[in-house]
Amino acid sequence: VQLQASGGGLVQAGGSLRLSCAASGRTFSYYNMGWFRQAPGKNREFVAATIWNSGTTDYVDSVKGRFTLSRDNAKNTVYLQMNSLKPEDTAVYYCAAGRGIMRIPSGYDYWGQGTLVTVSS
Repeated sequence: VQLQASGGGLVQAGGSLRLSCAASGRTFSYYNMGWFRQAPGKNREFVAATIWNSGTTDYVDSVKGRFTLSRDNAKNTVYLQMNSLKPEDTAVYYCAAGRGIMRIPSGYDYWGQGTLVTVSS
């Protein structure tokens, strides 16, 4: 599976962005899909994920109620709608595909290249 993330940019606090992650490969629908982020000087942090067979989603507490993850298996694409953005959301955002534990990076086998989100105060 190859992943291509896009949609990052510069936005003011309180604004919105929608990230997309397009996947190649016929087995996209059999993978959990996750979003992680990494701010300068910090470890990669789990943001959100969806289970491949149930569509159940999971979010880190800091984004609950503001971010929404969705996937379109017909388009091989997963989205992260980010609303009410805060300066602390500034990071490079990565999408990933895997079949392991969803909240940790080692649970994923494939990674996109990352897209930068900058939220100004």
